[in-house]
Amino acid sequence: MGIDPGSRTIGLCVLDYRRGQAECVALQSHALGHHGGFAARMAGLYAEVRRWVDTYQPEVCAIEQIFMYRSPESSLKLAQARGVALAAVAAGGLEVYEYMPASVKQAVVGTGRADKLQVAHMIQRLLKLPEQPSADGADAAAVALCHAYRASALGGLSAQGDNEQLKLAAQSRYRRRSGKKGWRSVDPATLKKPPVGGGVG
Repeated sequence: MGIDPGSRTIGLCVLDYRRGQAECVALQSHALGHHGGFAARMAGLYAEVRRWVDTYQPEVCAIEQIFMYRSPESSLKLAQARGVALAAVAAGGLEVYEYMPASVKQAVVGTGRADKLQVAHMIQRLLKLPEQPSADGADAAAVALCHAYRASALGGLSAQGDNEQLKLAAQSRYRRRSGKKGWRSVDPATLKKPPVGGGVG
């Protein structure tokens, strides 16, 4: 299970990963509402995460490590939302794995500098989704895929070696799916941009 927590929306994804293949069980961007203030939204976040844990019974949870925004207020709210999500997951008995945002992008796209459009595009391709997911849903799916790749192929590596190994794995996957003989960095201008759609639930 992958989670992309926020103060107004939360991305949620459950994958079934077997024999190197990922199947999307559920993927959603859930709005936390605009009434009742921040505390009420956090209560809604907790309830929604618990609902997903109870409904889909995932084995583990993956979430991005926190990073600092330029705005201290935004960083604080993100940290609080992340804490609520972690509490909900822990209450459900799940083990949590955390990854740096750049490592997640590296694993899915092949570059740690990928933007949200690139991530959403690759998630649609890798999971064979009928439409491009929302940014929150794509981020949740990306961190779930990052953990699936690491757990299946990169187990036992030191944290120091993770980034390079994730890069090599992502390059290999991109070559296989694109038919390219050599690796190149993915640039937004070279991607075929699908129509922008909503989240997949």
